[in-house]
Amino acid sequence: MASGWRYRLASVLGTVILAATAVTVVNYPAVQDAFALVPYFGRPAPVVLSNGTLAWATATTLVVVLAALWPVFKPRPRRILDTIILTQKRVVLSMIGLAALGYFNYSYRLPRATLMLTTAFLLVVLPLYMVAIRRRPRSTSRAVIVGDDPETMADILKATDIPILGYVSPPSSFAVGSEPQAERVELSDGGTVESRLDALQSLGGLSRLDEVFVKHDIDTALLAFAETDRAEFFGTLDACAEYGVTAMVHRDHADDVLTAGVGGGDLVEVDLAPWDWQNYIVKRTFDVTFAGLGLLLLSPVIAVLAAAIKLDSSGPVLYSQDRTAEFGETFTVFKFRSMVPDAEAKSGAKLSEEDKGERDPRVTRVGRFIRRTHLDEIPQLWSILVGDMSVVGPRPERPELDVDMDRGADEWRSRWFVKPGLTGLAQINNATGHDPQEKLRYDVEYIRRQSFWFDLKIVVRQIWQVLGDVVTTIF
Repeated sequence: MASGWRYRLASVLGTVILAATAVTVVNYPAVQDAFALVPYFGRPAPVVLSNGTLAWATATTLVVVLAALWPVFKPRPRRILDTIILTQKRVVLSMIGLAALGYFNYSYRLPRATLMLTTAFLLVVLPLYMVAIRRRPRSTSRAVIVGDDPETMADILKATDIPILGYVSPPSSFAVGSEPQAERVELSDGGTVESRLDALQSLGGLSRLDEVFVKHDIDTALLAFAETDRAEFFGTLDACAEYGVTAMVHRDHADDVLTAGVGGGDLVEVDLAPWDWQNYIVKRTFDVTFAGLGLLLLSPVIAVLAAAIKLDSSGPVLYSQDRTAEFGETFTVFKFRSMVPDAEAKSGAKLSEEDKGERDPRVTRVGRFIRRTHLDEIPQLWSILVGDMSVVGPRPERPELDVDMDRGADEWRSRWFVKPGLTGLAQINNATGHDPQEKLRYDVEYIRRQSFWFDLKIVVRQIWQVLGDVVTTIF
């Protein structure tokens, strides 16, 4: 992967040079005058920027273009047509961003002719440059097995013809100097999987995984972990995403990952980045805005509810509970208490408060009201504000319930690849944990379709449902 950093440097520097050149060249009076002769597009009159204004316009263009083209800078093998299409899409996105920036803030506005000519220049030149420096797909891959489970290694070796340079595993998995052992599985050529495992070279431990990727120029990592909810597993996925390495798992062991597609064969690719980083930025901005405004506007309601809960029954105002977050980690979620204190401990049940029936005698009078109107969920806006949750995403479950639902729905843990949400596609379609398979189907569909407008649509539908429940409860 030594070529990976060279590609990053060449692609970024090339983009900077070409974008700066484009803005400078199209600012020449001769170019502006020539463009003014073009029917319709050449009007209004051309604008030639002064040196100070030109420097400011160039800097603004570079920032926006580099941000938009960031996915192109990832050192991944690409075909010529894929490189051209991806680069052109990102150029168009950057120019839309520049146009929007100038619309909302005149100080950053590029003249119309400059913006159009720069776009045309980069649409032609930048894809050609990216094609020239692109990483070409190899006819054969350079793969390494990463994991701690010899049996899964055996399944991978039996299923693939990809040349494997060796394996990387935690020190605890195999003693130093020893080779992984597995059951003897007969192969079609008369050999055994065990003999192929014995032939693999140990390339080091997981702490040296990045060095292995770089030193051996690895482009494919075949994951063979016994447990897929451990830090080692998700750390390996993070390293693969950072170094542009394709992560693959055996189809029989793919229940706990988000796969890139159906595909054929026994090995499937892990979808390491279901969303572009721009989606994450827009989503986080929306989360902070929504949660901040929600807490501010609802502060009088929060004060009234807190007083009502204290007057209705003794005990704390808030109820806390551990929920599953991204990659199997946990965080504490808060809700307004709707039951008597220590209700779950008294019942011996493990279901969460929202799973209890409203006729449960442990539910307080205020509790019944705030449940029916969903006002008990307001404190979760704080979890969104601090980044534990998102406004829209797969609904977080209690860790012990996750285990139960994992048994009832294959690929349940694929929901862990994104941040959990206050609401989601499953919630607005009334899919609950009572049918894990249906809930999972909606959650995965959301991950595939996520966008700002899709999130906004889900939020509007959820608010409409909540308002309907409030009206029904009051009247």
